[in-house]
Amino acid sequence: MIRMLLRVLGHEYARPVRRTVALMAAAAAAEGLSYALLVPVLRELFGPAPRDAWPWLAAFGAAVAACAVLRYVSDLSGFRVGTTLLRGMYHRLGDHLARLPVGWYDAGRVGEVSVMAGRGVLQAMSVIAHLLAPFANACVTPLTIVAVLLAVDWRMGLAALAAVPVVAAVQAWTARSTAAADAERHARDHEAAARVLEYLQAQPVLRAGGRTGERFEALDTALRDVRRASRRGVLAALPGVVGLAVVVQAVFTALLVLGAVLALGGDIGAAEVVAALVLAARGAEPLLALAEAAGKLRAARAELARLDAVLRTEPLPEPREPVRPAHRGLDLESVVFRHGDRTVIDGVSLSVPEGRRVAVVGPSGAGKTTLLRLLARFHDVDEGAVRVGGADVREIGTDALMARIAVVFQDVYLFEGTIEENVRLGRPGAADAEVRAAAAAARLDEVVERLPGGWEANVGEGGALLSGGERQRVSIARALLKDAPIVLLDEVTSALDPVNEAAVHAGLERLMAGRTVVMVAHRLRTVQRADRVVFLDRGRIAEDGGHAELLRRGGRYAGFWAASTAPAPGG
Repeated sequence: MIRMLLRVLGHEYARPVRRTVALMAAAAAAEGLSYALLVPVLRELFGPAPRDAWPWLAAFGAAVAACAVLRYVSDLSGFRVGTTLLRGMYHRLGDHLARLPVGWYDAGRVGEVSVMAGRGVLQAMSVIAHLLAPFANACVTPLTIVAVLLAVDWRMGLAALAAVPVVAAVQAWTARSTAAADAERHARDHEAAARVLEYLQAQPVLRAGGRTGERFEALDTALRDVRRASRRGVLAALPGVVGLAVVVQAVFTALLVLGAVLALGGDIGAAEVVAALVLAARGAEPLLALAEAAGKLRAARAELARLDAVLRTEPLPEPREPVRPAHRGLDLESVVFRHGDRTVIDGVSLSVPEGRRVAVVGPSGAGKTTLLRLLARFHDVDEGAVRVGGADVREIGTDALMARIAVVFQDVYLFEGTIEENVRLGRPGAADAEVRAAAAAARLDEVVERLPGGWEANVGEGGALLSGGERQRVSIARALLKDAPIVLLDEVTSALDPVNEAAVHAGLERLMAGRTVVMVAHRLRTVQRADRVVFLDRGRIAEDGGHAELLRRGGRYAGFWAASTAPAPGG
């Protein structure tokens, strides 16, 4: 557990963590040892001169006070180290996530990471602050008390020692029996969270379609699954909790009987019997709390394992000696890319000369967006090579590569903040005049003029306070401000109304002017402006040529084009 914690955190935190563990173990051991003073105290109290017990009582009081101070110091260290670890964990996780390839972030992964970065990190980092001290007490204090019992009377000490392997076996059995239930509960929690989020986001569509009842049923099903998984988890842990209590009570009863037999036989005195029973009762208390602490530790360990898996995910390798692209052209050479068992891009070779525009069209699932992502090195290819300016993207530093590429996707994400702040993401150090010029070129200034607050208008989380067309204008203005020589466009106008489409097209024309462009598009207006059209199907280039040329051929592209531009039935 501690080794995994240090691996997740990094070795720079090893010393404070080990110091805290040592302090907590010392406090637990000191607590057990302090009870050894009960033996001379009780001997004197039960003896002919009870007043002689005062020195031993004073020593016992001093030992208890020392234990309290040591406990305070260890707990304080735990809280301080826990706070430091929490801050360090967030920094390390954030830095690592920023280095992972963009292609790593699919829809399911984003939800998983968001839960992990919230509840998961807090639960994992609570080990030092809240869970380690009870666990140390449950392990170290009873063992110390067993050692004291061995010193008081070896027979009673051996009786107590016999319980150690039994308790360890019960805990191991409980951990094995609850592992599957814990994993199922985690999966059901994620499923329920996804259903809640889906239900909230789909409210406008569901209410318009009058289908809220069905969605309630889906959400209720997910919540029922969580309840069933929770019940199975409790039932799986219950035998271990009951077994531990039975073992502890059985050992205490055995010590009581053994002590009575020994006392009646005159082998030990009443003081030793009472002291042994007090020690046994004190050792039983942390053992009975072990079940709860162990359950929380298992949950924290599971979160640590998930954090460890993310942190051990390797980012795309950076070149030791980065090269600089010689020009602005793009090339794909026999590129193969697989996602799991599926080949998404299969042997694609494509050359885009500097300053030219290439449109990529094809049916859904053909691999068009993946092609753009490979050009931006969101993923590394499995075979072949992607070249920018004649250099393999794997030999170009990430910062240098992204400085040369501007990407505008269909689904635009804006950070909560002002319009100006979102535009400045393209080039944070740009002057105000450059920001205004980029906004005017993207016709974003029209949006700014009609919004209350103008440039200081808040766009909301994800840009929710703006329409789809307005978000696209922000995205284009951001790309214009970046002024990258290569532009990648993905279905930018596929879901816009005519007014916004016209404005976005005007901004795109300014963005594409003089740049190397690869665009995924379906609209006639976009494709006709391309110097070349590539028809992609099942990850392969089926046809390649100019728009008019491909229409004259009457092949796959012509059929696809006719189907996509045909008027709707009854229109």
